Amino acid sequence: MKKLLILENGAVFAGTGFGGLGACSGEVVFTTGMTGYQQAITDQSYANQILVFTNPLIGNYGVNLNNMEALQPACAGVICHRVARVSNNWRQSATLPDFLKKWAIPGMTGVDTRALTKLLREHGTLKGKVVDADEEPDVEAVVKELQSTPTQTQLAYQVTTKKRYLVPGNGHTVVLVDLGAKESIVRALVERGCNVIVVPANVTPGEINQIHPDGVLLSNGPGDPASLTGVIAMVKQIQERYPLFGICLGHQVLALANGAKTVKMRFGHRGFNHPVRNLQTKQTFFTSQNHGYVIDAASIDPNQIMVTYQEINDGTIEGIAIKNHPAFSVQFHPDAAPGPHDADQLFDQFIQLMGQQKGVANA
Repeated sequence: MKKLLILENGAVFAGTGFGGLGACSGEVVFTTGMTGYQQAITDQSYANQILVFTNPLIGNYGVNLNNMEALQPACAGVICHRVARVSNNWRQSATLPDFLKKWAIPGMTGVDTRALTKLLREHGTLKGKVVDADEEPDVEAVVKELQSTPTQTQLAYQVTTKKRYLVPGNGHTVVLVDLGAKESIVRALVERGCNVIVVPANVTPGEINQIHPDGVLLSNGPGDPASLTGVIAMVKQIQERYPLFGICLGHQVLALANGAKTVKMRFGHRGFNHPVRNLQTKQTFFTSQNHGYVIDAASIDPNQIMVTYQEINDGTIEGIAIKNHPAFSVQFHPDAAPGPHDADQLFDQFIQLMGQQKGVANA
C-alpha cells in the first residue's frame, strides 16, 4: 500500500505502508539513535508524534517484552528509510511490523529520511499527516487542515497512570510522579533497593504527604511543560518538604516551579549521542535525550537556581539545582534505555540526598 506524508508547509514524501492501516497525524520529529527503536516507540514522551528514524534500517531484531518502556506505544506513526524484511533475536516476541499492526500504528518505509530530517532541521518541527496514496488525497486540503489544527499541550494527563501502584523494594520509599514515565526509571530505582510508588500526574500534595516518602521523582513525559499548572503548583509545595529529582519534563516542571520559564526548541534533542558538560567538575559525557522544550536561560534567578549541566553543541541548560531546597534535575535521561550509561550515577546522587535528609530529620 502506497502512503504519503503531507507536511503543513506543503512538502510531500512518498513511501510504502506497513504496520497499522489508516491515517495518522501529529508533530513530525526525528531521532538520531542507531538502536533502541522499540524503546523510542514505547516512550510516552512521543505521545501524538510521528516518529522519524534517521538510522536507515530499523526492525532487524524485532521487539520483545524486556525492551518496553510502557505497556503500549503512544506515538502516532513511524517513518523509516527501510524496515527489515527479516528480524531475528533470541528474545524476539514479534516483528516490528506486526507489533505496529497490533497497536494500529501506521508505518511508512521507503521514505527519503535524510531529506525529511534536513527539512525539519531547517524549518523546525512541523505537523504532518500520513495518508493512503491510493485514495488520491487532496494535498491542499490536508495542508489547510494541519495548519488550522492546534498542537496539543497537556498530554501528560493523557498518558499518566490512572491509579497509584507499588513496585516493592527494601530501601527508601520514592513517589514517582508519572508524567509519562519510562519503565527504565522504575528499574533504576528498584535496582537501588527503593520502594517505588507510582502516582498519577494529578496527585495532590496531601496525597503525597499521606505516603510519607523519603523522596519524590518527577518523570519524563510529553507536551508543553508550562501547560501543567496543577503539577507545577504541587511541586511548589512538596519541594519544601521532600528531596526532589526531576528528569526531562520533570526537570522543566521543577524549573517552572522556581520562577523560570520554558521555550519550545526549533527541532528538539532526540537521540543517544548528545554531549553534556558538568559545570562543576568539567566532566563531559554522552547522554540519551528526548525533548522539544528547554529552560529559558534568561529567565533563571541565580539566587534561586544554579545551572549544573550544559549541552556542548548548542549551550542549552541540561541540569539545575535549587539553592533553597534539596532538589535537582536533569534534561537528559540517566536511565538511558538504550543509550550511554555515563550519567546513571545521578540515581545514586538522589539516593544519597534522601539519606542525608533522613539523617537531618532524625537528628
